[in-house]
Amino acid sequence: MSDKPKSYGRKSIRPTAIPRSLMDGDEELAGTWQARIMTLFPNAFPGVLGESLTGRALKDGKWQLHTHDLRDYGLTKHRNVDDTPAGGGAGMVLRADVIGPAIEAVQAQAKGRVPLVYMSPRGRRFDQAMARDWAGCDGVTILCGRFEGVDERVMQHYGITEISVGDFVMTGGEIAAQAMIDATVRLLPGVLGNAQSAVEESHANGLLENPQYTKPAEWLGHRIPDVLMSGNHAKIEAWRREMSEEITKARRPDLWAKRPDQK
Repeated sequence: MSDKPKSYGRKSIRPTAIPRSLMDGDEELAGTWQARIMTLFPNAFPGVLGESLTGRALKDGKWQLHTHDLRDYGLTKHRNVDDTPAGGGAGMVLRADVIGPAIEAVQAQAKGRVPLVYMSPRGRRFDQAMARDWAGCDGVTILCGRFEGVDERVMQHYGITEISVGDFVMTGGEIAAQAMIDATVRLLPGVLGNAQSAVEESHANGLLENPQYTKPAEWLGHRIPDVLMSGNHAKIEAWRREMSEEITKARRPDLWAKRPDQK
């Protein structure tokens, strides 16, 4: 059995007499935010996380990604990880005696404050506040389920937090995990080119973002609003605030109702 994760991102630099080519490929960069993914499909990562801003930040060592193959903890020569549901029923359930040892091995490598979460349609809804909280941690460990889920005893024994990205069911947690990591990594220091972007975007202040425009000034008869071309920054800021409020009230009345000034 191998518990060596597949790791991505810049490697840590340490004094050593061992040539780099002979060293293990899973060194951690000290003080760097760490994402650990337990999955049956480690090759699904980094996926889109290896592109654009998150990909550049990964290469620059602003965060690191480690995948842990659950089949490394499988049983018998076939590395079985699941079995039929107790009491009967459709599908298969990931076994406690497979997932438990995997969690023990992975969390033993985690340092500092690292939430342990499981992707589940019955979990708490992931939101911007949770992304900010994770960004303030030392990393996160995500268990991606498949089939009918994970033996409930695992959830209870390790106190795992169940997280959902919406009221729908996917075939596994890998895509959802990538979405949550993307939302978190972009909040880490130095990832966004302009830190103000994270302050002004949707959900940062409980509102949806205002409309955005760029050149040309007129396109197919549609003009950029005059106020944005006025150069009056106070009026521009007021217009953007007004648009954000109108859009939030119209499209997400649930968010609008949560605002302190509406209670």
